[in-house]
Amino acid sequence: MTSGPHVPLTAADLLTVAEHGRICGLAAMLERDLHEVVSRHQDLFTARPFDPTLVSSIAMSIAFTAPEYTAQQLRPTARTVLWVFAADWQIDYLARTADDVRALVAGCLAVADGSPPPDPHPLARLLAEIHDELAATPAFAAMQPVWREELGRMFAAMAQELRWKNAHEAAPASRRAAPTLDEYLANADNVAGVLVSVTHWAHLDDPDSHDHLDDLRAASREVQRAIRLINDLATYPRDLQWGDLNALTLVSDSTEVTARLATVIEGCHDLIRPLETTCPQQAAFLKRQVTFTSGFYQVSDFWGSL
Repeated sequence: MTSGPHVPLTAADLLTVAEHGRICGLAAMLERDLHEVVSRHQDLFTARPFDPTLVSSIAMSIAFTAPEYTAQQLRPTARTVLWVFAADWQIDYLARTADDVRALVAGCLAVADGSPPPDPHPLARLLAEIHDELAATPAFAAMQPVWREELGRMFAAMAQELRWKNAHEAAPASRRAAPTLDEYLANADNVAGVLVSVTHWAHLDDPDSHDHLDDLRAASREVQRAIRLINDLATYPRDLQWGDLNALTLVSDSTEVTARLATVIEGCHDLIRPLETTCPQQAAFLKRQVTFTSGFYQVSDFWGSL
């Protein structure tokens, strides 16, 4: 039996491997911190889909989208992503009534406004930890209204998707119960991509982020639409099993979704391109979000099984 041809690694190859190793080391540090968060908030993360791989996947996603920073600098960003998964689970699967959703949202928005978390309110308790760490950053005083706005937008979008989902379950044969693809994408704040980005920029306290925040948010909002569609194309079987909305269920021809994704990604590039001159690190962060998500969903998913 003969082996394949031996291809020697070039110096550039070795540097690439070393850099990937460094980023994986950064992800390992973030993962350890996230496991500590999970252990302190076990009441949020007891469901089976919150498996160890979800935690490690979150850590990798942050490390590969912002590899130039330290684990300490990236800690609130990674914790926010973990918190978003918990919020999604609480609203989509645990809330029984509209009053449950309203109480959950009210508690978290009170924390965002500086109040202590209501007791018992596990989701608000974790959010309070993130808020307190951000509040220790000088930039957060100016960024707090924006952060709070994005938090509200995320909750409003999650509540809207839950209403669509419940209406569809009540009348599965009715097309009127489902949103159009345009309406669905307009509601992509439930992905919370902009909230995560604003958290990242607020904690870094970078003047470029402050000076170009409106343009960065506009680009990030288009990025989260791309992430929504990339996710849907990859997780359609899981969404059917879990009863979740998916872009592929809203159109009669799946090629419409892939074509829309191409258009949205082109829009991302158009919005990010000017930012590469004014705030290159922030622009790179947004570009890597799309690129990492595209690669990750080729082989895996964040959620574990039910």
